[in-house]
Amino acid sequence: MSTARYTVAPTVTMLTMMKARLVGATKGHALLKKKADALTMRFRQLLKEIIEAKENLGATMKGSFFAYTEAQYAAGEGIKHTIMDNVDTAVVKVRGALDNVAGVKIPRFSSFVIPGETKMDLTGLGRGGQQLQSCRKAYQSAVELLVQLANLQTAFLTLDEALKVTNRRVNALENVVKPKLENTISYIKAELDELEREEFFRLKKVQKNKQKNQAKAEAEFATAMAELQEATADTLDMPPFDPKMPGQNVQPPASSSLLNYKEDDMLF
Repeated sequence: MSTARYTVAPTVTMLTMMKARLVGATKGHALLKKKADALTMRFRQLLKEIIEAKENLGATMKGSFFAYTEAQYAAGEGIKHTIMDNVDTAVVKVRGALDNVAGVKIPRFSSFVIPGETKMDLTGLGRGGQQLQSCRKAYQSAVELLVQLANLQTAFLTLDEALKVTNRRVNALENVVKPKLENTISYIKAELDELEREEFFRLKKVQKNKQKNQAKAEAEFATAMAELQEATADTLDMPPFDPKMPGQNVQPPASSSLLNYKEDDMLF
């Protein structure tokens, strides 16, 4: 995991881009973590409601079957055909909607009863009417509970799938994306530091060579100046005294230096 990184060029621009991506990944990880927590809380709440609904459904269906048995005993075997003849439209209907839980769309079902009198209200007037109405109410409650259970189970499956996807994204950001970005940033920083050290060494080397060349040039200049001074001193020496030469009416000096010449018209 420590060697996993993106293949990028170690430049300052890429370092800025990687840092921006790391900030985005950190914020995304935090948001997805909060979303996963919210989905988990709702998921557990739905699980609790499903358990309660199934327990209630068992007792409700048990009462409905007993009510059907009582109605069949009171009204006789032919009551089934009478009920089927009196049913024309559904009284209990289901309405669909959507709920939003942390950005996840969850389908929601709710049952409702169409108001008004129906033919079923007059069924069984001759025989077993009370048992038929009790059986009808019992099965109506069972239908409503079934719709509620279907709503809970549908939301449960939807949340389960969304929670799996969210957890995979959270784990990917936490264990893959963020470590790779951090390793890439560390690699770029190390390369930039190495380039900076190489540049510093190169500048020191160039400065050292400049100082060396300058010292050599100064030495050569000093040598040339010394040679020039020696050559100039040699040209300033007077030639030896010759009394036979015209115009040399001064006394011969002990040496050929200009300071040892003495002229007659000089006061000192």
